[in-house]
Amino acid sequence: MAILSKWTRCPLNDASNRTLCPLIPPVSYRAEVDIGADLLGGGDAGAERADAARNRARILAAAAEVFAGRDPRSVTMEHIATAAGVGRGTLYRRYPNTAAIAVALLDEHERALQRQLISGEPPLGPGAPPAERLSAFYAAMVDLLDRHADLALGAEVGGARFSAGAYGFWAAHVRALLVQGDVADPDALVDVLLAPLAAENFLHQRDRGLSVAQIRGALARLAHAILG
Repeated sequence: MAILSKWTRCPLNDASNRTLCPLIPPVSYRAEVDIGADLLGGGDAGAERADAARNRARILAAAAEVFAGRDPRSVTMEHIATAAGVGRGTLYRRYPNTAAIAVALLDEHERALQRQLISGEPPLGPGAPPAERLSAFYAAMVDLLDRHADLALGAEVGGARFSAGAYGFWAAHVRALLVQGDVADPDALVDVLLAPLAAENFLHQRDRGLSVAQIRGALARLAHAILG
């Protein structure tokens, strides 16, 4: 998952404002994150060696198939190394665990959504009332889960969901909307409002027979109940 930048944009809901402010540690969820530098840049500084790039691409392609073919929570580094045709040492040099590999596979999709939240068209981007923006965010996240629930579930193993940079980004965005909507005690609500977006929760609802449209609609009602 994409990592947090060390900068935020101020004010939170003015896409035209380019002022950058230091980010208070993400656990506080104090501000919406600016992704202009770290998240939207070209990645790691310095060119990746051609053989390293080929190894990475092979590992990620194989991992995507492994995550799609079994319960993502049961995937091991051995499964991925075997599928990719690389040694476990090669795999561990690049990724510490299977959750990190799932995070890497999700990264481009989460970056695309982060771009839209920062500078896209309303209601997902700035310019719409907070209830509409939260509803649009929910809809976009449900669509992402519908397409990539296996990767999201793999990335959330062992509570990794809460330590990932993307979770801090979503939390900061939701908190900004609560503050804009003058909702009391926004810090107490942020994790509550993000809880329905856990991959395990989404898959449980789908297993119960709920459609994507039903889940999206329920979250839209929640957004409007909280923000009016």
